[in-house]
Amino acid sequence: MPFNDLTPRDESARAELEAVARRVIASGWYIFGPELEAFEREFAESVDCAHGVGVSSGTEAIQLALTALGVGPGDDVVTVANTAVPTVSAITAAGAQPVFADVDPETLLMDATKVAPRITPRTRAIVPVHLFGQAVDMDPIIDLARRRGIPILEDAAQAHGARFKGRPVGALGDACAWSFYPTKNLGALGDAGMVTTNDAAVAARLRRLRAYGQSSRYVHVEKGINSRLDEIQAAFLRAKLPRLSSANTRRREIAALYDRHLHGVTLPTRASERDHVFHLYVIRAARRDALQAALRDEGIGTLIHYPIPVHRQAAYVEHIDQAPFLAVTERAADEILSLPLYPELSDADVRRVADAVTRIAARA
Repeated sequence: MPFNDLTPRDESARAELEAVARRVIASGWYIFGPELEAFEREFAESVDCAHGVGVSSGTEAIQLALTALGVGPGDDVVTVANTAVPTVSAITAAGAQPVFADVDPETLLMDATKVAPRITPRTRAIVPVHLFGQAVDMDPIIDLARRRGIPILEDAAQAHGARFKGRPVGALGDACAWSFYPTKNLGALGDAGMVTTNDAAVAARLRRLRAYGQSSRYVHVEKGINSRLDEIQAAFLRAKLPRLSSANTRRREIAALYDRHLHGVTLPTRASERDHVFHLYVIRAARRDALQAALRDEGIGTLIHYPIPVHRQAAYVEHIDQAPFLAVTERAADEILSLPLYPELSDADVRRVADAVTRIAARA
């Protein structure tokens, strides 16, 4: 059983996606056209935001959003180290330095009490990561950021459709970065990203930054990059957006089935005021590597999100001195394991995985 399988998802919508592709081809408009404008509007509305700015990837969504928020060389950005490397590579691409805060030991998400000691006079942004599909506890982070005058950029690459106290992820900070990588809850048939915000000035600057800093054709008022969400991917995403809610409902059903049948492992805590969308179903096991190997022997694919915290990656070795601040992060990296979870997974498949995990864990 694979960890993930996109084939049945895209095959079920094949006729519609092919019609979408034909529509775009027939239009002769491939960049910055009506499909992108419509998707920006529709997706922004879905997360209660006034503005959506499409870009080429989630990584560049973070990079350009930081720049649009005024972050640059010499600035610090506080985030977590138990995240995908692109969260941090985007911070460095914006010219800033990542400062890592440890996470809550139960949820494994950003913890405001761990963020506060990491703030310095150089801190120009906080980037909470809504990891696994669950929203960060945002109220204390918002309170801290407002008191210190620091913008918040949400990283919602794994949290399409998630909510915090009834409010959509994506409208909780000053801006939010999204990835539409194919495996995401809302995934393109290629790479794509977006920034949502309720700040018109931030949105206007993002539109310049994604197009070489242009304010109008051939007029460049600042340095930007080429970061375009093309028409065909925007059209595919428009077709998929109406299915997001039902797909997330199925993800929750699968997670509930795992919850009922799994024994002998622990789970990150899920807060009742947060609507989890289960981009990933993560367990914790003391003998994680042995469990993963045994599941592989039974034909069950799993992954680790993430086995090496960013501060221990060779590319970011200059940040290894932050390790003493990250005890929870480092322990979690040794224990977490993601089980198969995608909407097309059958109940029988879920029970097979859960039974295998329970049986193997009992032997440990």
